[in-house]
Amino acid sequence: MKRNQVPINQTWDLSLIYKNPEEAWKDMKTVGSLADQVEREYKGRLMEAASIVDCLHLYEKMHEISSRVSSYFELDMSTDFSDSGKSANASKAQSLITEYFTKTSFIESEIAGADSAVLEEAIKKGGSISGYLKKLLRRKPHILGLETERTLAALGEFMEAPYQVYNQAKFSDMRFDTFTVKGREYPLSYSLFEDEYEYEKDTDVRRAAFRAFSDKLKQYENVTAAAYNAHVLRDRQMARVRGYQDVFDYLLFEENVSRDLFDRQIDVIMDKLAPHMRAYAALIKKVHKLDKMTYADLKLPIDPDYNPRVTMEEAEEYIANGLSVMGEDYMSMVHQAFRERWIDYATNDGKSTGGFCESPYGIPASFILLSWQGRMSDVFTLAHELGHAGHFKLCNETQGWFDTQVPLYFVEAPSTINELLLTGYLEKTGTDPRFKRWVLGNTVGNTYYHNFVTHLLEGAWQREVYKTVEAGGSLQADTLSAIYKDVLTRFWGNSVELTEGAELTWMRQPHYYAGLYSYTYSAGLTISTRMAQRIFAEGQPAVDDWKKALTAGSTVTPYEFAKMAGVDISTDRPLSETIDYIGSLIQEMYRLTEELG
Repeated sequence: MKRNQVPINQTWDLSLIYKNPEEAWKDMKTVGSLADQVEREYKGRLMEAASIVDCLHLYEKMHEISSRVSSYFELDMSTDFSDSGKSANASKAQSLITEYFTKTSFIESEIAGADSAVLEEAIKKGGSISGYLKKLLRRKPHILGLETERTLAALGEFMEAPYQVYNQAKFSDMRFDTFTVKGREYPLSYSLFEDEYEYEKDTDVRRAAFRAFSDKLKQYENVTAAAYNAHVLRDRQMARVRGYQDVFDYLLFEENVSRDLFDRQIDVIMDKLAPHMRAYAALIKKVHKLDKMTYADLKLPIDPDYNPRVTMEEAEEYIANGLSVMGEDYMSMVHQAFRERWIDYATNDGKSTGGFCESPYGIPASFILLSWQGRMSDVFTLAHELGHAGHFKLCNETQGWFDTQVPLYFVEAPSTINELLLTGYLEKTGTDPRFKRWVLGNTVGNTYYHNFVTHLLEGAWQREVYKTVEAGGSLQADTLSAIYKDVLTRFWGNSVELTEGAELTWMRQPHYYAGLYSYTYSAGLTISTRMAQRIFAEGQPAVDDWKKALTAGSTVTPYEFAKMAGVDISTDRPLSETIDYIGSLIQEMYRLTEELG
């Protein structure tokens, strides 16, 4: 469907942020006025604790309001990238935000030059901006002079151009043709492929869809590669300009994550999880009686005939029951999401693929996007995104704006734990072997496959990409595809035939434009696996610990957040135990398959 054909009940209600665009533009003018005030009253005067604190509170207000305006227009654009009006509004908002924050770019340079005693006093008196000051002190060696910072701020909009090019190529220009199988014609789109055909039980249709989808991606590989090359080169140059050791040091610095922790997450999974997932692939091949196991078959559900369609009403019931252990306040949020139209679940042309959740600061609502196909996998996706909503509801209510900028390392823990809690609930609702295998299939084939395989392999690919650029190389489409194929080969070995087009998987994800985001999905799920096991074993005390962790925001490091959940990520033990747990789930699926004959 076109966006204007979508029933309104399948869309989110952005009037929860602003009643209309005019209200949003009015708020944008407020941001401009605040920028003028900050520049007029504080430029050249940030040498005393009182002025630093007062200035930063105004600066915080600028961020709060501008982030709401930006969210309003970008959320609107994400539902239909082919609508030039929506794109124009989002672009205009970003241009104005760049202009206003260029005026305030002197703040960090001036504060970094203040006397240490003054900064310590400001931290003591700062309230909601104290955490920002502590982080600024940590970044001090990498903060540049006034004019340099002003120039970089002015170029901010252009630095985001690669991601904009990627989105426009993917959602506006890329148009899929139909494909034919045994005389029947099938429609194709990004969402139809990723949400429908990858799970299609008819092998001829599934593999033909993969071939047609890959053929279309191939036509856009060079423009997509050029966009990503520009993004990666930007990161490398920023690392050099700001005096970081290398691009990895630059990208991991803000997350407060060591290179050892980053490498361990990738290396341990590539080494220890691969044998389990090869066994899982063999089970899929066996159950479906496939002639061979190909890359196009990996998303097959273990039992597609035991995978009933689910309505949104049924999804709400599943999720509410599964997450009830989190308490009445959390359940109230879940029901509110359905009742107040936080969820945009329509499937329409030009809409962003996948799923995400955005929680604008100061707004008692979150906004969840997905394309609903009525599968249990969609229920897990919705539970996942509601985990983000629950996290930022608690975080936004507790912390100032600066302290809600959560490190990527643990941002996926609150979402993935909801999938595990839903699994735990489903396991208790039936004893039939086929039902139990179906539940485990959802857990392995959706939760762990998505986070420990799909995104982790992307993370392994990204590491090699950045190594290539760090060594002075450049990134053409052939280079990016060759690196991805090598990563896939190392993980799957001879257990999966890499169908032509598998190497183009690097073209499908937007996460690559958000630093080293991809690998953190497995990091978050490592923490949430341990936390879910605690909740199942301990009940309310574990829930209380978890909710307390969710309020912490960026006031804690990834190590400290994990510790609040009872997980020690200073060693690889939690990760290895999670991998062993995944292996045990796959072995149980084998046992149940034998029991079912």
